[in-house]
Amino acid sequence: MIYFDNSATTRPCEEVIKAVNEAMTDDKWGNPGSLHKLGYLSLNAYLKAREECASVLNCSAEELFFTSCGTESANTAITGYVKANPRKGKTVISTKTEHKCTLETLELLRKEGYDIKYVSVGRDGKPDLDELSEMMRSGVSLMCFTHVNNETGAVLPVDSIVELRKECCPDAAIYLDCVQSLGKLPVDLKKTGVDMASFSGHKIHGIKGSGLLYVRTNTRILPLIIGGGQQDGMRSGTQSLPLASSMAAAMTAAEQERDSAVERVREINRFLREELKKRGAVINSPDDALPFVLNVAFRNFQSETMLHCLEMYDIYISTVSACASRSKKVSYVLENMGIDRKVSSNSVRLSFSRYNTMDEAVRFIEAVDEIYKLYEVNVR
Repeated sequence: MIYFDNSATTRPCEEVIKAVNEAMTDDKWGNPGSLHKLGYLSLNAYLKAREECASVLNCSAEELFFTSCGTESANTAITGYVKANPRKGKTVISTKTEHKCTLETLELLRKEGYDIKYVSVGRDGKPDLDELSEMMRSGVSLMCFTHVNNETGAVLPVDSIVELRKECCPDAAIYLDCVQSLGKLPVDLKKTGVDMASFSGHKIHGIKGSGLLYVRTNTRILPLIIGGGQQDGMRSGTQSLPLASSMAAAMTAAEQERDSAVERVREINRFLREELKKRGAVINSPDDALPFVLNVAFRNFQSETMLHCLEMYDIYISTVSACASRSKKVSYVLENMGIDRKVSSNSVRLSFSRYNTMDEAVRFIEAVDEIYKLYEVNVR
């Protein structure tokens, strides 16, 4: 099997499986909120996992909150911030290439009377900074952006946006979706200048159901889930040590292997770009995109057709984002980048992890060649 759909989800690594097993089988399976010994042991391990995550992200442990996924983190950050800071106004700036968890949250806010503004995105997948600057000068409460786009790998110029914020609207907050950048790019929360950020475990060989929300000290947001007051009241519900431990183990393992993984994946990406171009494919991902994502359009093949042809060779890729693939055939991300619909309808996404190899890339190209040979025979 060749799995090139790692932006959708990843196979749990051995470190994560071990951490989850220990959290459920040792003497740490008690409720972290209980006052007896089992509760104390579980809570202590839970706090240790949070410290481990904070060490990777270079922030204080008190600024991190475990969630169920990146979507919950995004919903909490965006809605929680604007509701907690009404005096900052009702203007929110974003782009139309954000993940659905951001776009649909913003749409709900729009229906409640918030002024949602979308800055244009270029063919490079980056927001127009001149246009953003003009929008910011008229006042803004919150800006929502994605560090790495999940469909194209386009990397956000975070530093430039933070500098614009200082110049144009220093009171505005910035929420950053780091789901696809975690474990692949350096994420130093003390240096980025963002106020909130979301992370997901199952994108970095963790398990589904594990996520993180970063809220910078002194940033006010209202909780999305209320009840028992766990996690300092930010996210109620019984704390799950297995999920917290899995997140910590996944982040530590990804960080330790990040540099070597980036170099290996960059070579895979470069090889596939060159070989696919030779075969008439169109590369949609920007030249400076994160190498873990490669969006490409195949000539004469609708995206779904190519997906199922490759599946016959036990090769797995995706068309549009997994969160939208059941309902939409053409990527809204590519459309908003100005890519022709005929190209976007033929586009698929290859996404890699630190476990992919060059041998798999070679076999992928061989499979593509065989598919085209069969196609040419059938056309004749």
